[in-house]
Amino acid sequence: MQNTSEEFEKVIAGCHDLFAKKMKDYGAAWRVLRPSSITDQIYIKVNRIRTLQMSDIQMIDESEEEGFIAIVNYSIIALIQLSKGLTDDLNENPDDILQLYRHFAQEAKNLMEKKNHDYGEAWREMRISSITDLIYQKVLRTKQIEDNQGKTLVSEGLDANYFDMLNYAVFCLIKLQEKSA
Repeated sequence: MQNTSEEFEKVIAGCHDLFAKKMKDYGAAWRVLRPSSITDQIYIKVNRIRTLQMSDIQMIDESEEEGFIAIVNYSIIALIQLSKGLTDDLNENPDDILQLYRHFAQEAKNLMEKKNHDYGEAWREMRISSITDLIYQKVLRTKQIEDNQGKTLVSEGLDANYFDMLNYAVFCLIKLQEKSA
């Protein structure tokens, strides 16, 4: 699992780099988004990836890898929004936001390490398309929980689903990097 932890950190570093660059370009404009809007952004990304995986035709120049990076970053944005709440004040300190990004990325890594221990890194034997389907299922579950005003009877809450989507997207990025190596 040591290798997985290192691969996870490498993937997150790339996602963090893009997030930081977009923060410089756009600031924290995403802070106005409700969690349900972020969920819908993840839905758009994973639905597009699924469509491309089932089709031979691609009309927009965005790779699967870029889509999975977006899912990682939107998942962390959602976790930040759940933690801080939305705001119309966009004058937040970018360093504070980047620290929150790193905090949630570390929480995701800790969760991944625990689950990888218990599940024996089963994801390594899975197809990228199957992991994509799991992300799709998680986003649909998240939408249902949001439609239920966050109330669940026996299920995990929103944050657990965002962490799972984040980790599944990282797994896909690791597998894509292995494929291209």
